[in-house]
Amino acid sequence: MQRRLLIVGCGDVVERALPWLTRRFRVYAICRSAERATQLRALGVLPVRADLDQPTSLQRLAGLADVVLHSAPPATDQAGDPRTHRLLAALARGAILPRSLVYISTTGVYGDCAGAYLDETRPCRPESDRAQRRVAAEVDLRAFGRRSQCSVSVLRAPGIYAANRLPLERVRKATPALEADSDGYSNHIHADDLAMACCLALFRGKPGRVYHACDDSEWKMGEWFDKVADAHGLARPPRLPYAQMQAQASPALWSFMRESRRLSNTRLKRELGLRLRYPTPDTLLDQLRSS
Repeated sequence: MQRRLLIVGCGDVVERALPWLTRRFRVYAICRSAERATQLRALGVLPVRADLDQPTSLQRLAGLADVVLHSAPPATDQAGDPRTHRLLAALARGAILPRSLVYISTTGVYGDCAGAYLDETRPCRPESDRAQRRVAAEVDLRAFGRRSQCSVSVLRAPGIYAANRLPLERVRKATPALEADSDGYSNHIHADDLAMACCLALFRGKPGRVYHACDDSEWKMGEWFDKVADAHGLARPPRLPYAQMQAQASPALWSFMRESRRLSNTRLKRELGLRLRYPTPDTLLDQLRSS
């Protein structure tokens, strides 16, 4: 009997994984509209009309699948992640519980690490509301795994990029970056590589295990914007000193810019066996220059 996979949050990254997934699973995905259901059917997916904000709509998820890929973001107007809590409550009501679950989280759970190198054993110190919600989801998911004997693994992803996911609008608007001596390190993963990491984690992820889903680059944030500008023949963004940038940036933007860390992806490669198609964003930017 073909294994059944439930996708919760079928966005751009997960759509990239569908050709691989539909060859190996009977794939279901929750959706909220008839239009989206039609799109999913065209991709070889069986749509399930449900809404993570409407608990009664989730009853049909109980016992539906033995494998779950969860990438739905938390709501931005609530503490914690009630969406994930409702999902797990629905899954727990099934006569058959999922045997494995993969969740896409964020590397923002670490907060600012002052540019330090870190692996997955680093304690979470979330500084933004967004990151705090992701930590709450991770805690809920891992507790579910312990209760149900479901193998839950977490992919912590940094900035996701692709040809259609570059910060071009920011560069065109000449939004400033920090001066190099006060700039922080950012981390990256191409959407195709993250999609494949999800696929591999469904089969190879260890129970309760966290994986840094990031590439090999060690770029500062301003360097990233400069490289994107160069690849598209645009002017590089202006640079500002730390105090001036802090004074003029919005709280959300400043929270993003001030956090600096460098992540090890050794576990991703050794345990999941991921071979990066895009070891650094230069791979994509070089392709764009030559096209």
